[in-house]
Amino acid sequence: MKSTRSRSRNKNNRNRQNNGGNVINRVFDSSGPEGKVRGTPQQIIDKYNQLARDAQLANDRVATENFQQHAEHYLRLLSEAQKEMEARREEQERQNRERQAERDRERAARQEQDAQPDAAPDAETESAGEQGASEGQDAGDNGLVETPEDKPKPRRSRARKPKQPAPEEASEPVADATEGPAPEAAE
Repeated sequence: MKSTRSRSRNKNNRNRQNNGGNVINRVFDSSGPEGKVRGTPQQIIDKYNQLARDAQLANDRVATENFQQHAEHYLRLLSEAQKEMEARREEQERQNRERQAERDRERAARQEQDAQPDAAPDAETESAGEQGASEGQDAGDNGLVETPEDKPKPRRSRARKPKQPAPEEASEPVADATEGPAPEAAE
């Protein structure tokens, strides 16, 4: 009795072979009329074509036809694999073009948004000023709801060192509130 382990391993191997894989570079063992021929489909096609030419030179029409049929089988495998690869390549190119077009649209939209806040406040203040002048309304009240994107970003100022008093100011006497008015005020 076979173990379930070997059975499951065989199933996995069968699935892998049926997946297709890369037929163009896969090595096949072909059992032809004159023994095994081993190689990639292109190598097998070349070998069977050579055997067919040899059989034709030997005036063996049956062997020639047999080798040609074997070569044709592998030629069909190869052409089918090439068609599939071409279709996959075209599909990937199409998807890449779509992704690139989407990225371009997103980039253009971002650039428009970046350009809009700079140009939009100028246009809004001009149009609001015109409306306010013609209708007697406040220029800031244009009927629109203000959103965070519309507000200009506050500029951050650098912290400054406190100014130290000039030497002249420090030498002058400070008038005391109990002494009365300062001498300059009395004059």
